[in-house]
Amino acid sequence: MSLLKTFAAVFAALFFATWALAEEAPQHARLDPARSTVHDEGGGVEIVLTLDRAVPFRAMLLADPPRLVADFREVEFGSIPPEALEASRAVTALRWGAFRPGWSRMVAELDGPHAIERAEIDAAMAEVRIRLVQTGKEEFARLVGEPADANWDLPRPAEVAAPKRRQTGQGPLVVVLDPGHGGIDPGAEAGHLNEADLTLVFARELAEMLKAAGMAPVLTREADHFVPLETRISLARAAGADLFLSLHADALAEGQAVGATVYKLSEEASDTAAALLAERHDRGDLLAGVDLSGQDDLVATVLMDLARAETGPRADRLANALVKSFDAAEIKMHRHPLQSAAFSVLKAPDFPSLLIELGFLSSPDDLARLTDAGWRARMQGAILAAIREWAVEDAADAALLRQ
Repeated sequence: MSLLKTFAAVFAALFFATWALAEEAPQHARLDPARSTVHDEGGGVEIVLTLDRAVPFRAMLLADPPRLVADFREVEFGSIPPEALEASRAVTALRWGAFRPGWSRMVAELDGPHAIERAEIDAAMAEVRIRLVQTGKEEFARLVGEPADANWDLPRPAEVAAPKRRQTGQGPLVVVLDPGHGGIDPGAEAGHLNEADLTLVFARELAEMLKAAGMAPVLTREADHFVPLETRISLARAAGADLFLSLHADALAEGQAVGATVYKLSEEASDTAAALLAERHDRGDLLAGVDLSGQDDLVATVLMDLARAETGPRADRLANALVKSFDAAEIKMHRHPLQSAAFSVLKAPDFPSLLIELGFLSSPDDLARLTDAGWRARMQGAILAAIREWAVEDAADAALLRQ
């Protein structure tokens, strides 16, 4: 074969290999806001989302509150706020964002029961068109719910090993850090800042500190995407968690809450504010379309209560160690720094779980602290010190149980 033919053959092979890789590489569709709208028309709601290419999607109705949920694979909505497209009286709130890796979600809260009259995509125009019309409560109740394929938007079941025995101090402590909210659920907001971003920054920095101390930190999310509460627990279990810390920086409407707070699980909230925070945290899953209504069967409930009889006191000891460590580090704490509430994310029966409110975005002082790298380092050091103290005592307690 001549040199020219050899060169041509190599060039063709490289071209087609590059083309094949480009075809396989995931590309996110982009929203064109100038050609998209949410408006009232002909007694119904017209939603038109124009993309730069067609993608698979589905639409469904959910209740409490009534809302339309549309899932896409995958759309970059860009920096435009959802309300910029909203010109419908029937749509009381609109949000969108990453739902889980590979999927995006749009949620439109409605002022009452509606039915989906049309949900289609024009592949040639890459235009998603959804039309909603008002309907009665009984008809709406019949229409709500996910499509027949219940596993459509669930992660693949994790392959987990046998249940892990409690830590004995012999190996690296597996600390699962759970940055609250994310993706379609930004959490509390203060100006251009939101809870999801602040907790992720804090969790990443804390993970580096724990790793340097010889521990094995694991994050339930590494980026700004939505992770359902139950999935966060499943991820912790799959990682072999020795303990689970959920990190938040919430806000209260009354604006009176200031300082760090440690929450442990209890069906009875320690005060009204704690109950409201637990409702806010669960509401993120509800608005994203995740069903929290499932109940455990009687046998499972009894077994979990038995497991919590061991993990509950262990979580209490860690909570007390954290409050003590915060005080020693002169961390500003809530006037009641140790509280309890029925946070869904703390209901794992097989490892100690706590929720730490790092501060409240409704407090200017707390917000200033959360955005100060020096304060975050001091707070993270206090958490590390508490975990170290707890781990030694917990391992000694485990040794006594084995004897």
